[in-house]
Amino acid sequence: MTTPRAVIFGCAGPDLTADERAFFREADPLGFILFARNVDTPERTHRLVEELRSSVARAEAPVLVDQEGGRVARLQPPHWRRAPPARLLGELYARNPEHGLEAAGLNARLLAADLLSIGADVDCLPVLDLGLPETHTAIGDRAFADRPEPVAALGRAAAEGLMAEGVMAVMKHMPGHGRATVDSHHGLPRVDASRELLERTDFLPFRLLSDLPWGMTSHLLFEAVDPAAPVTVSGRAIADIIRGHIGFDGLLLSDDLSMQALGGSLGERAARALAAGCDIALHCNGDRTEMTDIVARTGPMTAAAVRRFDDGRKTLARHRAPLGRAELAQARRRLVALLPEWG
Repeated sequence: MTTPRAVIFGCAGPDLTADERAFFREADPLGFILFARNVDTPERTHRLVEELRSSVARAEAPVLVDQEGGRVARLQPPHWRRAPPARLLGELYARNPEHGLEAAGLNARLLAADLLSIGADVDCLPVLDLGLPETHTAIGDRAFADRPEPVAALGRAAAEGLMAEGVMAVMKHMPGHGRATVDSHHGLPRVDASRELLERTDFLPFRLLSDLPWGMTSHLLFEAVDPAAPVTVSGRAIADIIRGHIGFDGLLLSDDLSMQALGGSLGERAARALAAGCDIALHCNGDRTEMTDIVARTGPMTAAAVRRFDDGRKTLARHRAPLGRAELAQARRRLVALLPEWG
């Protein structure tokens, strides 16, 4: 069996075209990511997931969704639950830590159940960025809190809830997006905080959760770490901070390469991210021209990336303890009781 290409791709719409199927069969990406444009009814979306996996002839190919809750949710009512934003869970934790952790875990189990209803098995959650006064609204209420300790505690509860149901957690955006005052979808954020401050604050939640199996980089430039390159394409930032100081040895995904924080062609961005130390280059928008460029500049996963992917599967299997249908219904009722303001 050949080693998959070190990329994850999106597709254009809610149905896989014959052209896309042929392209993915040839490109052989590790897996896929779904966005709102790909989501219709549960049945149609499940069929898309099956066809994506069939295109690469790997039933275990991971399928990712950004299903955080709040305004970042690809699976929406009426077919799926409206989940609360992270900030609401953080506010509950501030009033009652025990209830906050319980709610974060229950909410994550319910998010996982929604993903599993379409056959997806990876949620790009938890967000471990700090919500600071200067934090750009691109993060905003996606952050649990403004201090690292509650962020780490709630992030741990969310990750364990996802994995208990059989869905892989992806902590993001390493090593911390909270000090960004620019939206990295549109430009490159630069952070001039000292390394000592960053280690005490922004980096700390990731260090406390460094045992999680998957993580995602941030398109952020830290002057104190590498004044020449954003984290995703900085060998210094990945080796020194993510792999070194934080101690993360899991599968490292880039954030979406089509975001405008990064310069150069999409193929150049992917090649730079992989050369810097990302295990997987993530491209989300389904644009064929961009994906073709990425395929031309990338190759199979490295042996280290394959090992990290396999280790993640083993970790997920160890954590798996899914609730039954009746227990999930009870979890939903309990979450509503804990967060009556969300309902």
